[in-house]
Amino acid sequence: MAELIDIPSPGWPLTFGEPGNPSVVLVHDSFGRLPYLESYATALASRDLFVVVPDLFNGVATIDEASADELRDGIDLGFALATLDDAIELGRGHGFDAAPSGGVLQPSTKVALLGFELGGWLALRAAQAGSVDAVVAYAAGLGESEAGVIPCPVLLNYSDLGDWGTTFESDLFVSRLKEMGTPVARHTYSGTHDIFANATLVERLDKNAAALAFARSTYFLQEQLAT
Repeated sequence: MAELIDIPSPGWPLTFGEPGNPSVVLVHDSFGRLPYLESYATALASRDLFVVVPDLFNGVATIDEASADELRDGIDLGFALATLDDAIELGRGHGFDAAPSGGVLQPSTKVALLGFELGGWLALRAAQAGSVDAVVAYAAGLGESEAGVIPCPVLLNYSDLGDWGTTFESDLFVSRLKEMGTPVARHTYSGTHDIFANATLVERLDKNAAALAFARSTYFLQEQLAT
């Protein structure tokens, strides 16, 4: 039986930061929208980014690996990509219900995706639509059957002991991106597995690798989303 946890604001995106700043859509991994993502989003917001954190699992999350596998395997790709499209538009509109406040003279319209594991894969798939300005993926890539142009810069944070990192498939993915003209940077973190940056799952967390990946990701995002 799946061991699931009900999360706050089920099905609704959480937002962090100042409306009008460049936006980042933060996409959770197979374990769902766990509490560490709020800290991650707050840290991004402190760097002058507006952050949207959607829920792809309809109000549940887990800290159990078998349950995470069930959630990942049961995801509806069409629903997930539509949810990300909505989050991208929310980011582009900066959560304004009507006109921006008088203090926001020229809101940025730039949006990036940042996803972990399952969320990284979905972020890369969504980026193929050409609706974002940059994408960061942790422990994720696209197979040959999912080949398509990603028309924006890509940053990959890979684990050398996981499914993506030092594998032949990951090399092929990076090669395809380069052949298509996509600017891509790949970093591989020694001794890590795919869920190395999930701070709620303390037994999986590699603090040093997670901190370095965060620093590289934020620098990349600030560079790509600069107005």
